[in-house]
Amino acid sequence: MKVATRSDVSEGEVRVFSADGVGIALANVGGEFYALADVCTHDGGPLGEGALWGEDIECPRHGARFDVKTGRVRALPAVLPVRTYPVQLNGDEVLVDVG
Repeated sequence: MKVATRSDVSEGEVRVFSADGVGIALANVGGEFYALADVCTHDGGPLGEGALWGEDIECPRHGARFDVKTGRVRALPAVLPVRTYPVQLNGDEVLVDVG
């Protein structure tokens, strides 16, 4: 499902979109796009409002960090990974599979 265009998310930026009612934090790291659930596994914080640090996204509430590629925890207080979604590019469109 199309959630954005390439120009909607600048390099080094993360923005929030919705796909079939699912909140998606879409990150642009070095021109590559990664989609994660917009919910921190620590306390439900909005990941899409966090900052990108290289390939990590940091939750704005308590500083938990996750790898944008795999969803793996990189820094406490989170202990469970965040869900990731496959991303495809079709021309200028950014497609995310939330199925």
